[in-house]
Amino acid sequence: MAKEKVLFVLVGLFLCLWSVLGHHKGLVRKEERRVVSVSESGSISAVDIRDWVGGANYHLQFITMEPDSLFLPVLLHADMVFYVHSGRARINYIDGENSDGENKKKQKEESSDGSKSIDVEQGDVYRLEQGTTFYIRSYPAPSRVKFRIYAIFNTNVADPREQFFGAYSNISDLVRGFDERILQTGFKVSKELVQSIKWAKRTPPIVPYVQRNESDKEEGTDNASWKEGIIESVVGVRDQTGELNKKKKSKSRTFNFYSGKPDVKNCYGWSTAITHKELQALETVDIGAFMVNLTTGSMMGPHWNPKATEIAIVTHGQGLVQIICPTNPAGRFGRDDECQNSLYEAKEGDVFVVPKYHPMTQISFNNGSFVFMGFSTNAKDNYPQFLAGGRSVLKEIDSKILKEAFNAPNSSVVEELLSSQRDAIILGCTSCAEDLVAKAEEEERQRAEEERRREEKRREEEERRREEERRRKEEEARREEEERQREEERRREEEEARKREEEERARREEQEEEARRREEEEARRKEEERARRKEQEEEARRREEEEEEARRREEEQARREEEAEEARRRKKEKARRRKEEQARREEEEEETRRREEEKEARRREEEEEARRREEEEGEEWVRKKLRVWK
Repeated sequence: MAKEKVLFVLVGLFLCLWSVLGHHKGLVRKEERRVVSVSESGSISAVDIRDWVGGANYHLQFITMEPDSLFLPVLLHADMVFYVHSGRARINYIDGENSDGENKKKQKEESSDGSKSIDVEQGDVYRLEQGTTFYIRSYPAPSRVKFRIYAIFNTNVADPREQFFGAYSNISDLVRGFDERILQTGFKVSKELVQSIKWAKRTPPIVPYVQRNESDKEEGTDNASWKEGIIESVVGVRDQTGELNKKKKSKSRTFNFYSGKPDVKNCYGWSTAITHKELQALETVDIGAFMVNLTTGSMMGPHWNPKATEIAIVTHGQGLVQIICPTNPAGRFGRDDECQNSLYEAKEGDVFVVPKYHPMTQISFNNGSFVFMGFSTNAKDNYPQFLAGGRSVLKEIDSKILKEAFNAPNSSVVEELLSSQRDAIILGCTSCAEDLVAKAEEEERQRAEEERRREEKRREEEERRREEERRRKEEEARREEEERQREEERRREEEEARKREEEERARREEQEEEARRREEEEARRKEEERARRKEQEEEARRREEEEEEARRREEEQARREEEAEEARRRKKEKARRRKEEQARREEEEEETRRREEEKEARRREEEEEARRREEEEGEEWVRKKLRVWK
């Protein structure tokens, strides 16, 4: 069965490519691939192809890695099915949900950094689900065989209004998208460390990576301590301390956010989420609900939903919402829609939406709490992934891998980034909202000042252009005056030449008129001769026509007399037939009358006979009665 599945996926992956060989609309050649990234350690190219019959879109990527290379961690936005064309590598991934035991061809094992891993080699086919975070390490090869995979991504979203943000996004870009103050507070590290991470030089998707020895895989006990319990956060398993304690399933019809113990509660606020496990009414719909109550100067740690879209309503207070666009140029799929990071203030009654894959954070002001509730789609399979705090998903990735991803100077920078913040999920963030608002206002003031300077520069430029335009017009007026004088001189010369030409033309016209007059006279004489001959011919033809007409009239008169005689004969015959018909009808009527009279006589006789019989029957009845009486 496993071999059949592998063969089926393999055929499905390449059959579309094989079937379109030739020159038509479904063909994309190798040289037509779009280059996504090229470095010394590897390359990525892509093809966007459309099923011109069914209308479905397909996105394929061709990833090539040199031996001892690292494909940096990314977040999948779509299901990914890939085929290993050559080489060997290890894929580490965090799938964001409990393992269901699928794809057991290779034995899954827990890697040293807390993620799951699988070894793949030439000929293997495998699948990673959307929402999975993964990275790839190619093995060394004495023959320098490159690790190559061909991958297809399920880019056909169910809802046509849903925006597709590419096949995947870089984890380091998601972290760097947040404001420095958010990162500093979320990870509880110094500003200098945040700046060294946020503003480090961007690295290509594939970089060199040499693991010196097997002992490098092992983590110390101190390093393991801050990883403890993170897998539970990633895959949705709650710990036993009660911090993320899930309530028992309610048998009632409703659920109350304020009754029972919240999922998360600390001095910075509390949060509760429910699915069909807590409320039976949600069993038939894949929708959940949640409520977040942030106290003053607090923050919901930066996180994203791998499968759910959140639609939230502010029920009390106000706060800031920051959303990071997950678009990764290396994973875009032919969309021109502009995607930007956003920061806005949400007040009571406002509604805000956070799509899946979009990292976000919500922050309260120092002067009041920030409470919002909402609904989430795909709640059954969604487990939020946090970037900062004690349950950061980044802690599931080896620090050396993160060092390469953030291009940090050493691993200690990454370890400090992840280990400084002890709080989880809901964090303290005093004056963060005010600082962000002040920063936004300052940026707006700077933009206004820059706009003012640009406007002044524009006015100066406009004034300069007007002065140049005035000078240009004066020069044009002078040139036009000179041109006008030259034009007048030219017109005088042309007028004299025209007068001479007109005199010559008048003389030629007189000569031509005389010749035309003689020609007309000759033509008139010829025309009169033709008219006289034509008149004679017409007279002869008229006489012939009159004689022919007289003959036709005589013939017509004779024919009419014959027709009149025939009509009189037919009339007489018709009158004779009418008389005979009348006599026949009279005889028939007489015969009918005679038969009626005979019939009437028979009827009277029958009636008389019937009356006589009735009288006799009556007399017989009287006689019977008299005999009975006697």
